[in-house]
Amino acid sequence: MKKSLLVIFVSVLLVVAGFSQVAGIPREETLIANVLTGRVGSPSIFNVFTTSWRNPDRGVQQLMLEPLWTMEPARGEVINSLAAEGAIYNEDFTQMTVKLRKGCYWSDGVEITADDIVYGIETTMEHQGMSYHEQFDMYIDKVYKTDDYTVVFELKEPNARFHTNFVDRWGAWRPFPKHIFEKVEDPLSFDFNPPVSSGPYILKDYDAAGYWTLWEKREDWDRTPTGMLFGEPKPKYVLFYYYGEATNQVIAQANHNLDMADLTMEAFRALVQRNPYSRGYRIEYPWVVNTDPCMTGFVFNTDVYPYNIKDVRWALTLAIDIVDYIGIAFDGAAPMGVLHVPPIPYYQEIYYEPLEDWLKNFTLDIEVNGKPFKPYDPTATLRAAQYARERGYEVPNDIETLKEMFGPGWWKYAPDVAEQLLERNGFTRDKNGKWLLPDGTPWKINIEAHPNPSHPQHRNSLAAAQQWRNFGIEVSIHPSEQYASIAQLGNFEVTDQWPASEPWGGHPDLYRVFSSTHSKYYKPIGNNAVTGMGPAGGRWTDPRMDKVIEGMEKVDWDSEENMELGIEGLKILIEEMPSVPAFGYPGVVGWDEYYWTNYPGAENPYMIPYHHWPNFKYVLPFLEPTGRK
Repeated sequence: MKKSLLVIFVSVLLVVAGFSQVAGIPREETLIANVLTGRVGSPSIFNVFTTSWRNPDRGVQQLMLEPLWTMEPARGEVINSLAAEGAIYNEDFTQMTVKLRKGCYWSDGVEITADDIVYGIETTMEHQGMSYHEQFDMYIDKVYKTDDYTVVFELKEPNARFHTNFVDRWGAWRPFPKHIFEKVEDPLSFDFNPPVSSGPYILKDYDAAGYWTLWEKREDWDRTPTGMLFGEPKPKYVLFYYYGEATNQVIAQANHNLDMADLTMEAFRALVQRNPYSRGYRIEYPWVVNTDPCMTGFVFNTDVYPYNIKDVRWALTLAIDIVDYIGIAFDGAAPMGVLHVPPIPYYQEIYYEPLEDWLKNFTLDIEVNGKPFKPYDPTATLRAAQYARERGYEVPNDIETLKEMFGPGWWKYAPDVAEQLLERNGFTRDKNGKWLLPDGTPWKINIEAHPNPSHPQHRNSLAAAQQWRNFGIEVSIHPSEQYASIAQLGNFEVTDQWPASEPWGGHPDLYRVFSSTHSKYYKPIGNNAVTGMGPAGGRWTDPRMDKVIEGMEKVDWDSEENMELGIEGLKILIEEMPSVPAFGYPGVVGWDEYYWTNYPGAENPYMIPYHHWPNFKYVLPFLEPTGRK
């Protein structure tokens, strides 16, 4: 009882005291954002260049550091940050050259040059505990500069994607200052405090208990990639504050002590009722972010019977009414997609639209009314819109707008076809309509689920379970704190892990989506797979996919051939259905427009809208102060 009261007291103190703990700075000049990954365990350490976890989203990756390149899903591009242009390879991909942006400076006045890059790479290779040590040790033969702004990497073997180690998508190798680190004996134990910034903000203060970190805009912000590319960041101060659970964030934002929040759908609904200045990514339903480069759904373990049978996997897919499914999961507020990449606007343009005709003509190896069955349903978008209208929400009639909001289509709800697929594999129903395995025993599906019931992964489990129960299968959901390890070890039948490894989000290359499924990485159940996500976690391999992956490794990631290989790989995944994509990650954000406006919402998606992404520094020049005090 005393412990519960203490937790309540601390939570209330955080919400009420929040901004007042950082007294002495004008609220109207300060942007306050929640820390996604929690209270900082080692608040005095700003050395994020080692393998130790250091809460980089306390402002380190968003404000303090600039990478060579930044992936930008909302824009559909790779931003040249400290690099002046894209990576330059020789013909056989054994050499990579990087041209640096001139005129960039560390916050202590020292210019950022090739010396920083060469020193940083060599230091990383010398110390096993540095981030990217293994990758660099495996591939780099030598690294050197040819002038102050040109770095050359000689590789031990061809690698057309070596540069992706430096592309920041919530993580990358980021340069650190040579003139600081070369003076310390051990870069692994070095606190890097006070830190020196390559980004537009410098550290002003932090909480010794790890709840908040305060940053101040550099006077020479124009000597950073942020300033050069996008202009002056508007807030003078940015405060990252960990408020804890979503309820605390709602209270804080309702009191205008939190400008940017990470919320659950339930918390968001409560917030907009309490604060007339709060809004979501969309001002109206469906509110959620549709530029998140993560796809949700579920994964079958293809080394476990009966999920090793393609007909069974397809039957379970066709037993799903996707509109009802997303209604269960998120009240319809998530964009559906059939590909193993999310239906964000960028991927709709480069993959969903080019594959539309193929999807419409794709058939399964089964006939309905004497004709091969075509499972794709492009009308699912209209059905989703109708669901929203019946729930009392106002949605437009324009089909292109509806596709952006609800996704471009899904698979038909065809339980009759699903029944045929199962019956031809020996499955039967009992007298109560419940499905039996071919040996006559009841069929029960066990789903390993994310432990947080509000998480989109867990919501997929709830929705899938209900759909399959409606179809006559007994389903049991098993939430577990160890679910990621369970998936990686292959100790599951079905899991709500991502149906595929996350794509870049702002680039056509799908190598990172497919590569883990190569048969050379296959591990039997009980051994750790390279990832628990997607078909690799489900122990699925296919020689056709091996060829796609190997082909990608030999071509430039910007090439037309690489994109064609990506399309071929997506088709293979659809045909085999080792995992089922359901809907794009429905990010729920809450923005307070009391002090700041012009957030990157759906009406003006100029940047990915997450304050925990490294791209956040590029959002700040676009924000506008309201003038309220």
